[in-house]
Amino acid sequence: MFNISERGQDFYQRTQDFIQQEIEPIEDDFWQQCHALNPSGDWRTWQWPEQYHSLRQKAKQAGLWNMFLPDDQLGAGLSVTDYAPIAELTGRSLIAPNIFNCNAPDSGNMELLWRYGNDSQKQRFLTPLLEGKTRSVFCMTEPSVASSDATNMQATAIIEGDEIVLNGRKWWSSGLGDPDVDFIIFMAYTPDDNKDRHHQHSMVLVPIDAEGVNIQRMLQVFGDYDAPHGHGEVEFNNVRVPVDNIIGGPGMGFEIAQGRLGPGRIHHCMRCIGAAEKSLELAVHRGMSRTGFGKPILQLGGNMERIADARVKIDQARLLTLYAAQKMDEKGVKAALTEISAIKVVAPTVLQEVVDMAMQIHGGMGVSQDTMLPRFYAQARSLRLADGPDEVHKTMIAKLELKKLGYSRPRSK
Repeated sequence: MFNISERGQDFYQRTQDFIQQEIEPIEDDFWQQCHALNPSGDWRTWQWPEQYHSLRQKAKQAGLWNMFLPDDQLGAGLSVTDYAPIAELTGRSLIAPNIFNCNAPDSGNMELLWRYGNDSQKQRFLTPLLEGKTRSVFCMTEPSVASSDATNMQATAIIEGDEIVLNGRKWWSSGLGDPDVDFIIFMAYTPDDNKDRHHQHSMVLVPIDAEGVNIQRMLQVFGDYDAPHGHGEVEFNNVRVPVDNIIGGPGMGFEIAQGRLGPGRIHHCMRCIGAAEKSLELAVHRGMSRTGFGKPILQLGGNMERIADARVKIDQARLLTLYAAQKMDEKGVKAALTEISAIKVVAPTVLQEVVDMAMQIHGGMGVSQDTMLPRFYAQARSLRLADGPDEVHKTMIAKLELKKLGYSRPRSK
């Protein structure tokens, strides 16, 4: 079970070596530079440290580039199951996914364009992303509606002749502050009385400098702007782009979104597992290096049991995620809906619990900028909302269980 191909094992080993030799030694200094270079929420001044660009070039030259993409010409040609352990490795670092050009939301946007984009869209938008020359944003969530039900979208994409006109406000648009960002994928309502509610939304490619695209602000996550990546709020005011910028055609937004989110959730969850492993290691090292009341603090109270619980939870989450990856590879996204929703609930929750335990063992240091733990915690807590909150995924799992046993309810139109 979970057989990783020889090619997958080779990429895994080379990725592990690269992280250990090139990324881990500089990571602490890297984030100190980030904070020094980007002291405020003014995204117009944000920049990456020079190490960021040089490391990306090294990774590209080493062939450790676009490893998530199952295309042996444009990416590594790895299956989802092959890539999953590699995603876990990158999750141990806060910058590794970017260094390998495997970071969200770009990886999801690249896969979306690879699967559904036409030749012109691939040439103009996909190729620069694959080459690492630009960055992208995915705009779906809105501030004025309950976005856990994506059919609530109020933003509109209306076809007028050979143009499509975009209006609306989006937020939590990750990567909007990146100095290299070049375009947005905008999902919005395209009304059509002849279609059901899941075929009335479109995805549209929008240059970041198009007239009417107005970035309002960057949002803080637990008081941190996550610079120079950023999570922004952006307004679209009568933005006009060619109708050819619609991906897959009008009304195809939901179908495309599901194709985008399936593999992406595997990647997110495996990165969570990697972060949980790193957090557990930090907890053990800290707990064995500090003493209190005559003993290493790891041996005080119930700390040993907490370490054991963390190991069990991490391994359970990994097995479930690998199972979902394998099922997706063998039977497709639709056949793996239960497993995909299950891991989306489990993996971020496990990371949140393990990080919380590690913080407790670190004491005051655990909630400071001197460890990776606060950023891991923010990652975990945010992911329990991003790509669908826990409650939506649990409802999906329950509905699928009822359906297996012949129960169903009428769908709303």
